[in-house]
Amino acid sequence: MNKFLAIACMAIGFASCNSKKDYEKVFNDPILYCKTVYQLNGVVMGNNFSPIVASRNYMYANVAAYEVMAAGNPKKYQSLAGQLKELKFVPAPTKGLKIDYEFASLLAFCKLGEAVTFPAGSMSDYVDSLKKLATDHGMPDDVFKNSIEFSDTVSAAIMAWSKKDNYAQTRSAPQYTVLDSPGRWVPTPPAYSRAAEPHWSEIRALVVDSVTEYLPPPAYIFNVTDSTSPYYKEVKNSERTVDSLTTEQTAIADFWDDNPFKLNVSGHLMFGTKKFSPGGHWMSIVGIAAEKSKADFNTTVCAYAKTAIALFDTFIQCWNIKYKYNTVRPETVINKYFDANWRPHLQTPPFPEYTCGHCYISASAAEALTSVFGDNFSYTDTTELEFGIDKRSYKSFRDAALETKDSRFYGGIHYHYSVIISHGMGKKIGEHIVNHLTMKKS
Repeated sequence: MNKFLAIACMAIGFASCNSKKDYEKVFNDPILYCKTVYQLNGVVMGNNFSPIVASRNYMYANVAAYEVMAAGNPKKYQSLAGQLKELKFVPAPTKGLKIDYEFASLLAFCKLGEAVTFPAGSMSDYVDSLKKLATDHGMPDDVFKNSIEFSDTVSAAIMAWSKKDNYAQTRSAPQYTVLDSPGRWVPTPPAYSRAAEPHWSEIRALVVDSVTEYLPPPAYIFNVTDSTSPYYKEVKNSERTVDSLTTEQTAIADFWDDNPFKLNVSGHLMFGTKKFSPGGHWMSIVGIAAEKSKADFNTTVCAYAKTAIALFDTFIQCWNIKYKYNTVRPETVINKYFDANWRPHLQTPPFPEYTCGHCYISASAAEALTSVFGDNFSYTDTTELEFGIDKRSYKSFRDAALETKDSRFYGGIHYHYSVIISHGMGKKIGEHIVNHLTMKKS
C-alpha cells in the first residue's frame, strides 16, 4: 500500500476526532493498531522479503508493542520476559511519569518492524504521521516526550535481544547444494530461484524448546516406477486433481495462494505481481477478528503478538523438516517422468515440498487466535479483495486453517499426505505455544 495513501486513510479514519484534547481517544482505538500492522504488511510486500523472513518482522514488531502495552497494564498483562527464550529483561517505566502507552506501543511496533530487516526510513513517514496525530489532538508535551522515550527504551531492549537470534549468521551461511538426483528438490520454473532460507532452522525459537521437539513421520520414499507404491499414488493423485479442479477448488487455491512475488511470463515479457505472504494474510485475519469482536486496544495487541509468535516458531519447525528431507516438488516429478507440459495451478515456491509451510503456520495461527477470540468465531476474510480475489467466510479460525490445508493440494504444489501431516503438526505447535505462554492474567 502506498505510504501516502495509508496516511490519508488514517487521517480520514480520525476525521471525526477534531477536538484538540482527544488524543487518548485517538490512540486508544484498536483500529489504529490494525492500520499500523497493515502498514508494515505493505512494507514487507514492497520489499520482496520471503514469508519466512517476514515472520521475523511481524514477531519482533508485535512483541515490542506488546511489552509497552503490558508495562502500562501490569495488573492485567504479563511481560514475555522470562517466557521467550533469552528475553530476560524488559525495562519498566519510571514511576510517576505520564505516558500514553498506546501511542508508545505503536511507535515501538514501527521501530522494530522496520529495523530488524529493512533499511532505515522504511516507515519514517508513517511514524511522523503518528506523531503529528498526537500533537494535532492535544497530547501534552511531557506525555509526548515521555511516551517516545519509553518506546525507545523498550525498543532498544527488544532490538538487542533480536540481534542474538542467529539471523545475521544465517545471511552468510553456505547456500543450498543443488543435486539432480531422484527425489531431491531442484529449482522450479519459471524463475528457477535458489532455495529459500535453508538455514532457518538455526534461528532461535521463542517457545518451542528445539527443532526436534515436534517431528512428523518421514517423507514417502521416492518411487515413480511402482504404481502400487505410496509415492507413485501421491504423484498421480496430484496430477489428476489439478487437471480436474472444480470452480470451488480453484477459488480455494487462489484465495490462499499468498505468493509474495509471482513471476509472470508471456513470451519474452516477464513481470512480477505481489501479494501478502501467508504470515501477512494471517496478520490481516487478526485485524478482521479484532474489529468484528470490538476488542479493545490491549486485547488487539495481545492477539497480534500471540499470533506472530506462533507464526515465527512454527516456520522454524517446518523449515527444519523441509531441509531434512529435501523432497522434490510435484511439478518436477510429473514433468520429468509423466507429462513434460503439466503445470500446477499455483506457481511452485522455491523450497522443498515436505512439509507444507502454509499448512503448518495456518494451523498454528488458528490455535493462537482461538485462544484469544474463542472457537466458532465466524468471520469473513476480505484480505484478498485488494488483489482482485473475492472474500470468503469461515465458521472459525480452525475452519480456515483446514481450508488452507486443502488449498496447497489443489494448487498442485504439495502432495495430499504432506498437507494432512503438516496441518496436524502445525496444530500441535500452536497448542504448545498457547499452553506455554502467559499473556493475559486471569
